[in-house]
Amino acid sequence: MIIYKAYNLCIGSQLCLPELVESEGKPEVIIRFGKADDATETQHNAGKNFHGEVAEVGKFLIYQGREIIIDPVPGVDEALLRTILLGPILCVLLRQRGLLVLHASGVNINNKAVAFMGGSGWGKSTLATAFHTNGYDVLTDDVMPIQIGTGCPIVFPAYPQFKIWPEAASSLGQDTASLSPIYQDAPKLSYKFARGFQQTPLPLQRIYVLAKGTEHEITTLQPQDAFVELVRHSRAISLVTDPEFVADHLRLCSELIKNVSFSRFTRKPSLEDLPELVKLVEDDLASLTEQDECSALKAPQTGSLGLYEQSPPTWASML
Repeated sequence: MIIYKAYNLCIGSQLCLPELVESEGKPEVIIRFGKADDATETQHNAGKNFHGEVAEVGKFLIYQGREIIIDPVPGVDEALLRTILLGPILCVLLRQRGLLVLHASGVNINNKAVAFMGGSGWGKSTLATAFHTNGYDVLTDDVMPIQIGTGCPIVFPAYPQFKIWPEAASSLGQDTASLSPIYQDAPKLSYKFARGFQQTPLPLQRIYVLAKGTEHEITTLQPQDAFVELVRHSRAISLVTDPEFVADHLRLCSELIKNVSFSRFTRKPSLEDLPELVKLVEDDLASLTEQDECSALKAPQTGSLGLYEQSPPTWASML
């Protein structure tokens, strides 16, 4: 068993995970091979025991935020297995541990976490890579766990790898011929980096909700709209649907809105403009006043759980 560090956790794994940073210590989470069907299911124990299956990959049991049992399909591409494990499977485990998990990438700007949140293909990784190219340290790519308690929300770092489109990698000066797909025939490339990874947690300052438009623009997002976007871009909510978890998730979203500022970040679909986008965010953050950073926004009424009643995405859409 190899010991790794990711998401502020010491992880012991029987599956080799080269994406993660090797570490030492007593594992807080165990990843092992076994027969998932032999373990007690299911999704009805307040989400604390979760059993899932990914077609042509395998079955998984995620137990009380402490253990993941992998039952892989014989001959499965190991890179694909790792991608599923480090994506939707770990998202469920992090959620079981009481964290709010967002579909977002995060960078360190002035010793605070700044997040770019949005759906698949919206440019989260591309923006984070652009900031990394400009000398900023990266916390997360695609999966952002946030600890919400008293005081400022804290972002836990993931691991030093981007999943990036080839065109975006080329536009940022990367040699795509030296990068491998994240798994066989995957459209995105794996960009691993040795420097520029923020290894310690940081307080979360601002979340930019990504959108596409005809102009580059950053506008303030009202609390009610921010709440909708948080629910829409949370990880694992379509998988762990126990009422207790749903209620807790809504509470975490409301608490986050009270302590973090939100903006809509609209961009033209132009890779050539990435340096301009980095400068736009830098200027926007520089304009924040002490009052902006410390003011508490009024949380919206949660009311209906309609956003949870949408058709759930496939496992693959959450990679």
